[in-house]
Amino acid sequence: MTSTTRPVVPLRPVRPGPAGAQGGGQGPSRAWRPQHLLLAPHRLAFFLAVLLLLASGLWWALVQVDRSTGAIGLGYAVSPTVTHAAVMSFGFVPLFFAGFLFTAGPKWLGVEGPGPRALVPTLLLQAAGWLLWLAGAHTHVGVAVAGAALATAGLGAQYLRFWALVRRSTLTDRLHATVVAVAGTVGTLCVAGLALALLAGAIDLARSLVLTGLWGFVVVTYLVVAHRMIPFFTSSAVPMVEAWRPFWVLWALLGAAAFEVLVVWVGAIGWASAPGWMLVQGLVELLAGGVVLWLGVAWGLVQSLKVRLLAMLHLGFLWLGLSLVLAGVSQLLGLRAGVPALGLGALHALTMGCLGSLLVAMVTRVSCGHSGRTLVADALVWAVFCLLQLAVLLRVAGALDGASPWVLTAAALLWAGVMGVWGLRLIGWYGRLRADGRPG
Repeated sequence: MTSTTRPVVPLRPVRPGPAGAQGGGQGPSRAWRPQHLLLAPHRLAFFLAVLLLLASGLWWALVQVDRSTGAIGLGYAVSPTVTHAAVMSFGFVPLFFAGFLFTAGPKWLGVEGPGPRALVPTLLLQAAGWLLWLAGAHTHVGVAVAGAALATAGLGAQYLRFWALVRRSTLTDRLHATVVAVAGTVGTLCVAGLALALLAGAIDLARSLVLTGLWGFVVVTYLVVAHRMIPFFTSSAVPMVEAWRPFWVLWALLGAAAFEVLVVWVGAIGWASAPGWMLVQGLVELLAGGVVLWLGVAWGLVQSLKVRLLAMLHLGFLWLGLSLVLAGVSQLLGLRAGVPALGLGALHALTMGCLGSLLVAMVTRVSCGHSGRTLVADALVWAVFCLLQLAVLLRVAGALDGASPWVLTAAALLWAGVMGVWGLRLIGWYGRLRADGRPG
């Protein structure tokens, strides 16, 4: 196995330029303007993603409060569980992906990326579609289907544009970008299938398509970015750690995601409770989880703890291994009953723990770097991250037998609260000029 030495990217403050001090001192950087959202590809994408993140988090917290108290009296045209799963998987996450793909993607591929204005239609279609989806959940199934159709159009356009970048590239190594493009195609098909399944009243099929998209689109994209970036960021900040990322590691991670897609469809055809399958699934998930935990250590988990922003990336990736271990244990403990013993705990360890933590870490890093701010996790970001971990633990505990419904409500409220604090801060950045006076 070989290792690649990467140039060191120092974690230090960026000197303020003519636009004012780094913290947003005097000058034009203090003025929030809508037109500033079109100064760089990530700005509008992240802005809309944060708005949808806050809207979906607040909506789900209200649903949980209503379930616990009955005080709001919400009515549903679409299953709230499917509504929640879909918007949390396909809503704000692909919008964040767009910001990454059209900022870092062209650099990966050695091509010129699209201008910010070219991305406006696809981003607005997705944001409008998922807001309509939430409204349709309480009004009429047709409204929700229309929202999913708009989101499909926007997501499809996003990945057609990214495929065009991949095809234009002449670089030999396009594996990471190609896998991301394939995953985006899977995601688009799953959202389209979700709309059709909902239109046909096939709720179980709709749920299976959401889970397929979660593993085959969202998780795969995260794995590609983790494989490419975590070793690089670690070696840049911790010189004693080399950027070790052989391709077999990526294929092993993708194999684990593919297995979970298989798990979804084994469940869809009614074989999930078969003792033989539960045993196989449990053992494979335990093995996969163990490999991920080992990989986290090999990538410098212990050394990363000295640097908060880097530690956030590693701890988020650690949740992937823990979620797979929890899933395996849940299967093995549930063999006799024919039902996983830990319910949806493992799934939320993945979504809230791994995907949520990595989202906060990566978006914070990109937002700081592309707004001319210090590339560190300050006290507020670190507090948000730590409270997010508490929300994950509450959600996992809420999946246990006998847990009070208030545990789930507390987890939802905490998620909405910490994401609200973090997201509102970022919204303030995206509409302002860079603090160091540079363009973008």
